[in-house]
Amino acid sequence: MIRKNPSRPINLPKLFVIFLLSLTLTWGIGQISGRGFGLWGLQPLNAQDLRPEQAAAIIYEQQPDLPKENQYKSVETGEIDPNHTLISRFIRYHRDFKRRLSVLDLDWKITLADYLGINQSIRENNYPGVSTLTTSPLEADIEAIRQLNRRQRQALVDELVKLYTPETPKTTTQTEGKPALETPATPTPSTPGLSKPGDAQLLLP
Repeated sequence: MIRKNPSRPINLPKLFVIFLLSLTLTWGIGQISGRGFGLWGLQPLNAQDLRPEQAAAIIYEQQPDLPKENQYKSVETGEIDPNHTLISRFIRYHRDFKRRLSVLDLDWKITLADYLGINQSIRENNYPGVSTLTTSPLEADIEAIRQLNRRQRQALVDELVKLYTPETPKTTTQTEGKPALETPATPTPSTPGLSKPGDAQLLLP
């Protein structure tokens, strides 16, 4: 007579633990992928997510002749903050204080016009670094921008627009009897920039 082996009881607690571990791993991978992390490390930052200090560093690499004006001391540490530069404050004033678009050269020229004194006056209590640096950089920044020549100002605007304009895929257009042509899809900003008095004189020496 063959005796059947009794079936082994199912270990429910062990199965439940395995299920929880699988669920946790699946959720974790989804969270990491959603935050822009790949299997091989961090993906490049979106241009719109660049901090002004990061963007300024890129601009200085392209235009090393621009003045840095980074000799100011931090109120918090009492030490010189080398990343608090003229261009980082220029970008922060443009984006954070004036809320102007970063993809239009006209908006950057309007900000230049503020520094040149032919548009809106820059108020000292509404300027980057006034509350975080031991000395207000406003007057020196205005003078530094005014010392830039026409070529430097135009190059600065061009680099800023290039830096903050998102890359878009090319679209293919096909016409009968002609080869397909690739044309870049130009992004349409949600709010158009408006010209201001004196804007035509921005790039004059």
